[in-house]
Amino acid sequence: MPEENIPTLTNDAKIEAILFFKGEPVKRKKLAEILSISEKEIDAAITVLHEKLRTRGLRLISKEDMLELRSAPEAGKIIENIIKDDISKDLGKAGTETLAIILYRGPVPKRDIDYIRGVNSSFILRNLMIRGLVERVTNKNDARSFVYKPTTELLAHLGVSKKEELPEYGQVHIEVQKFEDFQKEKNDETEV
Repeated sequence: MPEENIPTLTNDAKIEAILFFKGEPVKRKKLAEILSISEKEIDAAITVLHEKLRTRGLRLISKEDMLELRSAPEAGKIIENIIKDDISKDLGKAGTETLAIILYRGPVPKRDIDYIRGVNSSFILRNLMIRGLVERVTNKNDARSFVYKPTTELLAHLGVSKKEELPEYGQVHIEVQKFEDFQKEKNDETEV
């Protein structure tokens, strides 16, 4: 398909795509940076997107300066059924892998989880949060981002009162740090 036949996305469509891809709240200012447009243009696009989604299965949620996509309240019963189905299923390899990263390395930002796993972990993180196994909290080192950590319910279920009591926690923590240091050195060498 020739490029001239590809329609150009409007700013509201671009915002929708970014929020869908991120799967978490994004600041208006960050959207303006990503799209290289003014915050005034962002606000205008947000107004358009709000209106377009009014009768759709998604809603644009604004909280303070953050924006995110959520399912429409009218889809609540459908979503509830999906959640019940998700909770009744086994965690699977991806869920167990993500949980291990959060347990042994958390609190950890999503980008680090994605990097370690090599794939986007939004869906898995959502399932783990729905099950009450992990929680997303504001990053104390950067209030613009979030980190994931195990819930107290998960620790209690595992029979520990803190993550440091997990089997071989110290050794795993050392090995993860060695791996990260090696990766950092490797990346630094390729940048030189």
